Order: sequence, then structure tokens, then C-alpha cells
Amino acid sequence: MTTTLIPAQELAARNHASFPNESAEYRRARNALLAEEIELRRHIERVADLRRQLPSGGEVTREYRFVGENGPVTLADLFGDKDTLVIYSYMFGPKREKPCPMCTSLMGAWEGKVPDIEQRVALALVARSPIERLAEAKKARGWTQLKVYSDGDGAFTRDYVSADDADVPGYTVFTRRDGTIRHFWSGEMNGKMADPGQDPRGAPDLDPLWTLLDTTPEGRGKDWYPELDYHSRP
Repeated sequence: MTTTLIPAQELAARNHASFPNESAEYRRARNALLAEEIELRRHIERVADLRRQLPSGGEVTREYRFVGENGPVTLADLFGDKDTLVIYSYMFGPKREKPCPMCTSLMGAWEGKVPDIEQRVALALVARSPIERLAEAKKARGWTQLKVYSDGDGAFTRDYVSADDADVPGYTVFTRRDGTIRHFWSGEMNGKMADPGQDPRGAPDLDPLWTLLDTTPEGRGKDWYPELDYHSRP
């Protein structure tokens, strides 16, 4: 059934918000922006709906093996009792001295939401370094809820993140229906798809850091990125 939506401008006209000492010019501009925000909300939902309607992805016929903090596991084990598994592949390969700050920012934002996420789906964080390094880095961040796994032989990474086994991030969703595991969706945006003047990123942003900064006059900035350690800064 097709739902007829009220025009965004009409919905925005229902807004009765006002703030001390604002000008008429500000209110006109703010209501025009509100209409665009309503359209953005609708577009996000349209994209999510299209994603949910994707045809069945490729069946996973290989038994991918990982090492977790409690020992060896398979891809099937990562599902636990859930039908959907989200794997975030983060940049912390054997040649990297420290984990990627951008990946760390994202993972830090998810740490406190793990109990909520796991009400709906399984979540696993995978990197190419040995599990001892991953566990040590996790402990250093004070994370206790995120589950990290080592893709020691790189088979999963080469098949679903980078055929060249490059130290790049990846976001992959799998489903398990009637015992069959299938690939559902992966983030496929990369630097070659970035718009002029923008850092390459997916949409919507999975790190709330950037979504929050987008609501400020400073925005994301052109040369600012999160760091692993701010203790040395004044």
C-alpha cells in the first residue's frame, strides 16, 4: 500500500517553535531548513526500505574461522541465538602500531550500546592482528562489552573487506535463515565516490560523532579527526 505523504513544507508550517530575540529572517530560514530536515528523514527511511528489500545475497559456503578472547570460533558461532550478524572490520592489522583513531571513535560510541544492539542482532568486531593485541587495545580503552575477534588467516577479510588484504574498514551484514548463512549487505562507498571537498564516508554515518558535529556551526571541519589520546593536550 502506498502512503501519501503530506508535503514537507506543509508539515514545517505547523512548527510553532520560537526562541528569545530571534529575528523574522532567522525564523523563515529555520522553517525552510526544517522542511529539508523532514525530507532528509524521509530519504533515510526510503534508503533503509530499499536495503531491506534487496534480493537474497550470496550464500556463505566457506567456514570462516576467527579467534576470540575465549578461543576459536566460526562465522556461524558469531550469530549466537540471532538471525542477523553485523561485523565491523576495523583497521588494526599486524603492521599497524596502534588501532585506527577513526575506527576507535566509532567503536567507542558503540561500546555503551552493545546491550541494546544485541537485543536485535549479533555484533562482532574483527581485525587482522592476533587476538592478544586486540584484547590489550580493548582493555586500554576500558571497553568491556564489545566482542573482538582476530581474522588470523585473513580469509574473511579478503572475501568481504579487501581482496588485497588491505588494512581498510568494512561493515558487513549476514543473515541466517533455515540454517543457511547469506551475505545481506556491505558498505560499498569508498574514496572514489566522495563528493568534492568531503572526506569519503558512507551514509548515514555510523559514528554519532559526525552526526552531532553536523548540527553545529563549526561542523566536521576540514582537517580535524578524532585521536586515540588527548591527555597530552592542554
